[in-house]
Amino acid sequence: MGYPSNIRIIRLPCGGKVDVMHILRAFEMGADGVFVAACKDGRCSYLDGNTHAKRRVNTLKDHLRVIGLGESRLEIFQVEAAGVSFARFVEEFTAKIKELGENPLKGR
Repeated sequence: MGYPSNIRIIRLPCGGKVDVMHILRAFEMGADGVFVAACKDGRCSYLDGNTHAKRRVNTLKDHLRVIGLGESRLEIFQVEAAGVSFARFVEEFTAKIKELGENPLKGR
């Protein structure tokens, strides 16, 4: 299953390695949306990396709402290692971002 060509994938060994600054930098560079793919609960090879990633994303969503970007532009998906659910999440998130339109901070 494929996914839209307008997304950029940045591979990390674990979703728990995603830092808040990585996400903020993506928005600063003009990304209309960012999502983190993490393992399902109890399936993380790094034990609790997915829990750390969820906590970071949820905290950052609150901050994005305050600065006017909106929390809907950031998501975390817990996916299986097989790519079918990943492709489905990408499709759904891409559609959601299209509805939201461009990053309101783009070009500032």
